[in-house]
Amino acid sequence: MPIDLTFCAGLPLRELAPGENLVEEGESSQGRLYFLSRGSLEVVKGDDISIAVLTEPGSVVGEISVLLGTTHSASVRAIETSSCFVADDGESFLRDHPEASLVVGRLLARRLYMATTYLADIKRQYADHDASLAMVDEVLETFVHHQDDGSTEAGSDREREPNY
Repeated sequence: MPIDLTFCAGLPLRELAPGENLVEEGESSQGRLYFLSRGSLEVVKGDDISIAVLTEPGSVVGEISVLLGTTHSASVRAIETSSCFVADDGESFLRDHPEASLVVGRLLARRLYMATTYLADIKRQYADHDASLAMVDEVLETFVHHQDDGSTEAGSDREREPNY
């Protein structure tokens, strides 16, 4: 179901050429929040690990950085000529536009649902295997019960499993 972008009325548009980065992993968001108007964007983590392709008008970029006050967790680049609405003060924009906050909330809820469903499926599939996947229990527990006080960092401290 397409998102009604009337809440973006009055926001400036940023035009992107194919291959141009909208945001860079590790850089400050400067509080900016982006809503895709047209085109397609690729979300890339690390050394060109493609995470997602955004094609739906209203897709949001920068929400994690804005809401958590962190640097960008991934880079986002245009696959084709694209444009995005830009909210320079994303936090204030979300506060002043509840419909935009609902879009972001639903997006984050959908991501969390997909991640927990995926982890629960892995746990189920590997229930009879060795303890090397015991960390799945810890991750699921963290998703459900952890209240972040700002002192935790995303990622994994696990050592890579040896190649056999």
